[in-house]
This record gives sequence, C-alpha cells and structure tokens, in this order.
Amino acid sequence: MKLKKLTAAAAALAMTATMASAYPAAPEKQFTAEAASKYNYAEALQKSMFFYEVQQAGKLPDWNPVSWRDDTMIKEDGTPSDVVDGGWFDAGDHLKFTLTNAYTASVLAWGLLQYGDTVKKIGLDKEYRNNLKWGLDYVAACDLGDKVIGTIGDDAFDHVWYGSPEVYLRKFNLKTGSETRPYDEITCCTTVAEMSAALAGGYLVFKDTDPETAENYLKHAKSLFKLANDVWKEKGDNANKDMGVQQKYYNTINNQGKDNFIDELFYAANWMYMATGDEEYLDKCKNEYIPLFPLESQSTEHKFTWGFCWDDTTQGGALLYAINTGDKEWVDHIKHHLDYWINGYGGKQVEQTPDGLSHLNSWGSLRYAEGTAWLAKVACDTIFKDDAALCEKYNNWAKSQMDYAFGDNDLGLSYVVGMGKNPVNIHHRGASGIHDDHWNELGTKDTSGGKWQTEYAHVLYGALEGGPNRDGSFKDDNGSYENTEVAIDYNAGYTACLCAMIEDYGGEILADFPKAETPKWDEWLVSAKINGEGNSYTEIKAWAMNHTAWPARVAKDVEYRYYFDVSELIDAGLSVDQIIVASNNQQYGKGEQGYATVSGPYKYEGDASGNTYYASVKFEDGRAIMPTGQSEHRDEVQFRVSIPDAIDGKSTAGAWDPKNDWSYDGLTSKTDDLTLPDALAKHIPMYVNGVLVWGEEPDGTVPTKSDYVPKRSAQGGPGTEDPTKETETESKEDPTKDDPTDSTGLKPTLLGDANLDKQVNVADAVLVMQVATNPDKYGRGKTDLSIKEQGEANADVDGKKGLSNNDALLIQKFKLGLIDKFPVES
Repeated sequence: MKLKKLTAAAAALAMTATMASAYPAAPEKQFTAEAASKYNYAEALQKSMFFYEVQQAGKLPDWNPVSWRDDTMIKEDGTPSDVVDGGWFDAGDHLKFTLTNAYTASVLAWGLLQYGDTVKKIGLDKEYRNNLKWGLDYVAACDLGDKVIGTIGDDAFDHVWYGSPEVYLRKFNLKTGSETRPYDEITCCTTVAEMSAALAGGYLVFKDTDPETAENYLKHAKSLFKLANDVWKEKGDNANKDMGVQQKYYNTINNQGKDNFIDELFYAANWMYMATGDEEYLDKCKNEYIPLFPLESQSTEHKFTWGFCWDDTTQGGALLYAINTGDKEWVDHIKHHLDYWINGYGGKQVEQTPDGLSHLNSWGSLRYAEGTAWLAKVACDTIFKDDAALCEKYNNWAKSQMDYAFGDNDLGLSYVVGMGKNPVNIHHRGASGIHDDHWNELGTKDTSGGKWQTEYAHVLYGALEGGPNRDGSFKDDNGSYENTEVAIDYNAGYTACLCAMIEDYGGEILADFPKAETPKWDEWLVSAKINGEGNSYTEIKAWAMNHTAWPARVAKDVEYRYYFDVSELIDAGLSVDQIIVASNNQQYGKGEQGYATVSGPYKYEGDASGNTYYASVKFEDGRAIMPTGQSEHRDEVQFRVSIPDAIDGKSTAGAWDPKNDWSYDGLTSKTDDLTLPDALAKHIPMYVNGVLVWGEEPDGTVPTKSDYVPKRSAQGGPGTEDPTKETETESKEDPTKDDPTDSTGLKPTLLGDANLDKQVNVADAVLVMQVATNPDKYGRGKTDLSIKEQGEANADVDGKKGLSNNDALLIQKFKLGLIDKFPVES
C-alpha cells in the first residue's frame, strides 16, 4: 500500500477537499524492457535483507537463513546475557544502540509502506516484514516507561577485541569474569523520539496483517512520544544530555555544542499523525517544533543542508510534513534540499566526487547519498508527482547515486557486497571469521608463509560499505573504518530506495539465494613437532586448534590421537602393557577447562595385524579451545610415549622405533613454529563430539561430516539434520513437492508453452512475467490478454504452485539451451 494512501485514509476527516484533490493517486507503473536497469535492484534488496539477518543478535529466529550464524550473547545456562535479547548489532562490532535500531526500523517501515505492493510482487514481503519486526520488537522492548535502554555492550572491550559474535561472550567472560553485558538507561530525547517514530511506522505496516502486534507498537509509540516531548519540556536545551555510552559513537549534540532533537520530535510527530489521524501531532509541528526548526547559518531560512541520517531526520520529517499537509512552504523546502544535493541552492551545494557521487561526509559517504536518493524517490511519487520535468531530474539523480554504489564509478568498484566487483576488505568482525585476533592481516598479501589468516571467511551479502573519499579514491583497508565499515543505518535509506527502484525498473530475486556456505579451511586441526626422541621414547609437542567460523563455536568433547606401531616391541618379547603414555607439560593446569587427560595405549581396531595402538589426548572441557585470540584458539600439550630403558636389568634398546609409526610420519621435517602450515599434522586425527573432523586414521579413514548440528530448522534456514547423512527418501520423489497440476487442475501439454502456440520461446517468458507482475491484467480470466488455463499449466515449470518470475527465467534458460529440462515433468 502506498504511504500517500495511508496518510489520506488517516487524515480523511481533517484534510480539506482542495488538499485532497491536489494529490490524486498516481497511476500504477508498468515494467518495460526499455525501463530495465543493468543492475538487478530486486536481487540487491534480497541481499540487503540477508545483511540484516547477519546483524541479528541474541537467539536467532527459525527463519534466519544465514548458514554461518548462530545464537549469540547466551550464557552457559542458556539464558540471554543482554537485558533485552534480540535486535541488530550496530555495525562491524557487537554493540547494540537503540538509536540506530530505531532509525533503521523507521526507514525500513517507510520503504514498505510506500512500495509494499512492489516488494510483495517480487516475493520479498514476508522476509522484509520478518526483518522489520525483528528490529521493532527490540525497540519496543527497550521502552522502560520513564527511561529507555540506550546501549547494550561493553564498548571498551568490544572495540579492542575482534572476533565472531557467537564466541564473544566466552572472551568477554575470560576478560571480565562476567557473562552479563552492561547496559545503560537513558532519557535522550533524540533516541526516545526516534523509537516513537519507528513504532508508529510499525503500527502502520502491521495493522492489517498482525493487529495485536500493531496495537502493541502503537501503545509504545504513544508513550515514547509523550516521554520525548516531556523530556524536552522539562530539560529544554539539555534534552539530549542523558545519552550514556551512545554519546561516544552517536553523539546527538552538534559541533556548536547544541542539542539536536527538534528534528526527531518533528519526524516522530508526523509518524504519529499518520498512525492515529490525530491533528494534535500536526499542531505540535506547526506551533511548537517548526518555530524551533533549525535555520541555515546567518539566515532565516529553514535548514535545507546536510542529509537524512540517524543524527538528522530534519529532511525526512520535512518531507512527511509536506505529504501530510500539502503546505507549499514545505513542498518548496524539499525542492531546495534536493537541489542543494544535485546542482545547488542558495549558494550552497553538496560537493561532488570527480566521478559523480554527491559527497557530504567522508565517514560513510554512501549512506548520506542513498538516504537522500530515498527522499528524492518518495518526493517524486508524492508531492512532485505532477511535475514531470522536476521528477525526471530528481529520479535521474537518485538512480545515478544508487548505480554509483553498484559500480558506476571510475574505480569500477561495487560498494554493495556480493554485487559486482567488490573491494577486498570489509570491516566486520562476524564476516571475518578471525580466530586469533590478528585482524590487521585481513585482506592483505600474505607475507607470513600462511602464519596468519588473510582471507575473510564469509561474504557479507547486501552490506553497503562506507564508500569513497571526496576525491573518488577508496582506501581498501580493513582498518579504514570510514571506507570499509558497514552499519545498519548505512543500509536503511539504501534499502528503502531499492524498493522505489524496483517499482521503476523492475528486477527479480534469485531463486537459489542464499546458498549454504562451506568452510574455506579446516575448522579443527592439529599441529605438532618432535619435542624429543630416543631409544625408548618419542615426545610430542602438539596444538589442538579451533578455527571454526561456519559458525564460530566451541565443543566440550575434544580429543586427538597419536597412532604408533608396536611390532618391534612385540618382536623384542616385550608387552604393550609396558608402554607408558604421559604428559609432562601443558598449557592449562589440572582443574582448568583446557586441561587434557593423556592416556593409553589403546588398541586401534582398524588394523588387521593388531599392532597399531594410540595415545589419547582428551580435554576435560574442550570449550577452552575457542577462536577468540592468539592463545585461546589453540591448546598446547606436550606428551611422551615410551618404554622403560631397561626391564629386569636388561636394556630395551631396539624395542622402540618410531619410524614406522603412523603419527610420527613427517613430523621430523616439520618446522618448530606450530603456527605455520608446515607444522600441520594430518596423521594425528582429531575428534569433536565423537566425530572425526581432522586428519586421517591409519586405515585411510578421513572426515566425512561436520561435528556441527545447527540449532535452527526452517524453510530457507539451517536445518537440524546432518547434511551428509543419507535418508530413506533421498532417492525417492520429494513428497512435499508441489504437483504441477495444482494451480489449474490440468496437466501440461508442452512445458513452457504459455501462449499455446505449440513452441517454447521468449514470448512465453514475457507472458509469464506479465502475469507475475500485473496479474490484474494478465492473470487467468482477467482480460482478453490473459493467460489461458492450459497455458498456465504449461508455464508452471518450477514445481511451485502459481506463476512467478522464476518460471519465466527457467523458460528463457530452456530456450537458450542453458538447461535441457524443467524441474517438473509433463
């Protein structure tokens, strides 16, 4: 549903006939081949949803599809660490700010309200709503009545430690002795008002589909708005002083030392008006907030500079006010603001990079450009929709800014991860999969011989990186936060703008996204060296290592085995019982989690000769081996396998020869540095939760499955079944597969022949796309141009009930010879 339609409905009794007639409903836009963009904005929106799913904190929902993510901030007793579970991690770190969660949710809600029909057409309505609700539920839960939760997390710890969120709490506990993350309670007017705006928007989104949730959002929105307004009334210019930890990172006091909160009150009041239809909120805007609306320096003109962002919702509020009232002064104000961004107004203009980006600020330059592009798109579809020339100017500029992010720049770089040619680096702890805190080496050329991790573990699909510098250059460095960091607020305006771009230019989501990631490296491994050897013993120094990142995790049951041959012992007339297996030095002491019990010998059943035995190094609690730092990612144990130098006064010389021992093989040539790849010991197998995860046993057995069993199970999300386990139905027809006759009751006569001309070609694909994007015109039985019943049966080639753009894509692939059959059979 269009936001302008919602607004009109809410204010129907208050708006004059003149005002209502000034904004007739815009005609529905049709996708055409000529209007198509070289960039697939629908794919980009789909991947932006993925980014928000990566950012989810706490216990993850079943619908989260990110294969390398798992629950976070959960204590060992299974309860949440955070005072409020859920929400989004803010950026490339693990802090949660209510301010940025609220700002982000408000803009995502706006995008869905304005272009919800389009989002639904491309098949992302459910996922979009799920992600929006995730953020809104957190915002609502942070409302404490007379205060709100401001920040959750220890910023001093968070910005020193670089690692995956799944193991954050273990490192935090190691450093602080606590499993509970700190938080603060604040009354910052900006934060509270932003929360109100988000939840009012949430009410509008969910009021028809989930009335109970919507009413809860509205209840909180009302109380939060009252709190924000009361704080302002009571504290005046000090209404933002109570910011807590937020002030270090999202300071709402401007460079002149003045609080900046009227914009958020103005923004929230307009949202509250749309949610309630109550004129009181517009009266507040007119009589209380607009008189305090920021002015241009040394001018009486309302501020039209800067850009729509977490810290400055001035122009977002102004646009909503112009939509809500039709006030010409504010319609003109939005024009001035957009002109300032494009070609200048009032002697002021946003600076431009040489290759065409409107560049407001070096820290996250793209967030400002894409946030303003969003305002331009909304303005063209509401207050400027009858001015074709103006809308052409603003729409063309908005497209240029969006396309700049996808690669239309002199560097040819796409700053949207997973779309086009990306920079090497992205400042994001979770995506790094780093295990030893050596994050400075990420994205660099390896000069250590493999000692440090330089490759990122994961693709952070959909994340909008900070962007280029003012001269168009880009510092591709993990430590260049201004350029390479990502954040939920960066993606907010960009995501909403994608909804508008899809309405204008079309697009199609990927049918097979996201695919589950497979590990790029061994997650569990052992490195070892000969620590000493003699006629009666072999001493080993070994590291058990945890480099997990799919997802990062720990396990209690961890063991590795050192295999050796006793043939010469038996030949010398000695007994296996005379072998001694013991440890003389360990990283952890007895009673500590990482302490290992070294025992044996045990007979290896895989050897038919019966002469192969092994020593077991089993950790009391392998959770001490965790991918959280240089010393924690590995556990060193030194152990010795030996026989007595003499028995009953007789030397045992010649009864011990390690050269035929399976696990000894190759160790003598290893480097002394166990961090180097040359030290990896493939013949010292490792077992986690009883599963072989590393190395090779003497009979050639190698790992065939992961130790990890996902905790989540849902369509599109990680399942709980072992993916390597064969099932009885694996080779049988899937009983849940849609019957291709379901949509019409007819069986296909020629798969792909949608227009019934007895051949399969592009015309069939076009008809299917028309049905999918404009069912009112082309859906079966609607008009003379409609698809016929038999044609619909023929065109449903993907096995899923109903026609979609995926059916059209498959028909095109079939015509081009890229596939030789469809997923369904006639």
